Amino acid sequence: MERTFLMIKPDAVQRNLVGEIISRIERKGLKLVGGKLMTVPQSLAEEHYSEHTDKPFYGKLISFITSAPVFAMVVEGEDAVDVSRHIIGKTNPSEATPGSIRGDLGLTVGRNVIHGSDSVESAQREIALWFNEDELSSYAYASPRDAWLYE
Repeated sequence: MERTFLMIKPDAVQRNLVGEIISRIERKGLKLVGGKLMTVPQSLAEEHYSEHTDKPFYGKLISFITSAPVFAMVVEGEDAVDVSRHIIGKTNPSEATPGSIRGDLGLTVGRNVIHGSDSVESAQREIALWFNEDELSSYAYASPRDAWLYE
């Protein structure tokens, strides 16, 4: 089992899409093990997006992500990073597959409703930035359900 970090961005929170997005993630078989609605402090936003500091969109990105609440979460499942990236869709919603979260709900690159870690290493770093260990749950599904989800 693998864990990954996902963040429902301010545009999706303002559009009342949190439940819809979480539902899609859970229907895919990923398990929610941590979540919180929060307004992102400037320092956390800057640390989270530190690899983009030299890019022209950095200032707008920090301003946007700190402008209104986000829903930060950790999900768990087999190949959670790859599975979540697939259901999230490409960064540009106009290039994202119909049926993906961004393909169906995203509007522009700057308003693409959700962030997802792009690798296991990024997921570990981002989970540690956003959550304390005591904010994450470990629990088992009933074994009959697991037999239907995983080989």
